[in-house]
Amino acid sequence: MDFFQNLVIGFQTAIAFETLLYCFVGVFLGTLIGVLPGIGSLAAISMLLPVSFYLDPTAALVLLAGVYYGAEYGGSTASILLNLPGTPSSAITCLDGYPMAQKGKAGVALFLTTIASFIGGSIGILVLMAFAPVLGKMALAFGPAEYFALMVLGLIAAAAVTQGSVIKGLIMVAFGLMLSMIGTDVDTGLPRFTMGRNELFDGINLVALAMGLFGVAEVIASIGVVRGKLKQQKVTLRSMVPTREEARQSAKPILRGAGIGSFFGAIPGTGQTVASFISYAVEKRTANDPSRFGKGAVEGLAAPESANNAATQTAFIPTLTLGIPGSATMALMLGAMMIHGITPGPTLITNHPTVFWGLIASFWIGNVMLLVLNIPLIGIWVRLLQIPYHYLYPAILCLICIGVYSINNSVFDIGMVFLIGIIGYGMRVLGFEPAPLLIGFVLGPMLEENLRRAMLLARGDVFAIVQRPISGSLLAIALILLLWAAFSGFRNRGAGSARRRAN
Repeated sequence: MDFFQNLVIGFQTAIAFETLLYCFVGVFLGTLIGVLPGIGSLAAISMLLPVSFYLDPTAALVLLAGVYYGAEYGGSTASILLNLPGTPSSAITCLDGYPMAQKGKAGVALFLTTIASFIGGSIGILVLMAFAPVLGKMALAFGPAEYFALMVLGLIAAAAVTQGSVIKGLIMVAFGLMLSMIGTDVDTGLPRFTMGRNELFDGINLVALAMGLFGVAEVIASIGVVRGKLKQQKVTLRSMVPTREEARQSAKPILRGAGIGSFFGAIPGTGQTVASFISYAVEKRTANDPSRFGKGAVEGLAAPESANNAATQTAFIPTLTLGIPGSATMALMLGAMMIHGITPGPTLITNHPTVFWGLIASFWIGNVMLLVLNIPLIGIWVRLLQIPYHYLYPAILCLICIGVYSINNSVFDIGMVFLIGIIGYGMRVLGFEPAPLLIGFVLGPMLEENLRRAMLLARGDVFAIVQRPISGSLLAIALILLLWAAFSGFRNRGAGSARRRAN
């Protein structure tokens, strides 16, 4: 009964005019950002984060969340039409989506991805509604020691599941923790590592860090990329309708993809990209004729799209109920909640029910909006893809500068964002992923605060954290995950060396 009452409260909040307006703006901008290759939802949320400061907390979170899952809808468009993934998770869509477009079935591919995204997102929301409150109640038993152990597990997971080296992932997490220590000490009130700059007394701005790592670094990386003239695909509403056989072939993959995405989305550190790739691998493994994959197989298109949108919704489970961001984008959402005075974690549902349930209800409304928007506006997205990149990226830099300056009206922040952007580009060249750094930066203050509280309660006894059942178990899981990642890295390196010797 409480569940349905909370759901009614959520929809009452979500159907308010202001919330509906920002939900529409969020999903529209998210779809636009997803269609344009190379930008991504993370850079878009970073640019919109300053705008959210002036909004009601629920409206701000609805806006940012709409950009997040809206980008997953739009990311497949460039993958299908241009073989250029709009988002990392839609890269797998290129394998079968682009061959379908080359066969003259671009409309069918775009329609199927929209339907698969809607169904996957809807199933992900159901999983979120079912498990988030339960997990929140279980987490009420957590104290400072348990929170510290949980954050250690989240940081290890963020480092261990990176696509590159585990060592590099750990280095990025440590770098993010170091950056989070810049500013005023919470307990003593003394400045730390500020180098005498008053602008750093409050620490490095989260928006400047995110914009630099993902916005400016992406622009720098794209400057030297030579892109040929893009051939526009003509898409009509009639050409979007799939045949009965294509609809039958895509039905089960969509459901399987939604299940895989819902599972992996709820695990911190995995996210949509891992979910979409695993979903594709499962479909190829279970197919009667795996040779069709990569040549325009409907299953290879529908399953990953369903998986990444389901994972987008369930990624909110650890963020909202435990305060642990499962991805860099979730770290920004976590930062947005903290800026508005909302503490994510077990008490979120009880202390801010309108925010929690209003956000979930807005997911349903946003998914319906995306379903209505994507089909008739596909022609517009196709034309937008013809904008030359040398016009697009200067506009992005201007938006970044305006967004950063508007926070504190500080030129120092603009210089900081470009310095971070140069560092971010250097990390990209050297193979260091920026996402673990951002997660470490967001969790750093909470990690330090809970460790200090745990030490005060334990009177300085470090082993007291390990001896507690929940915190000890979480730290053991973190150690196992770290050892498994290290073992996998050494095994892959050994296999690579063996192949090189064989060649």
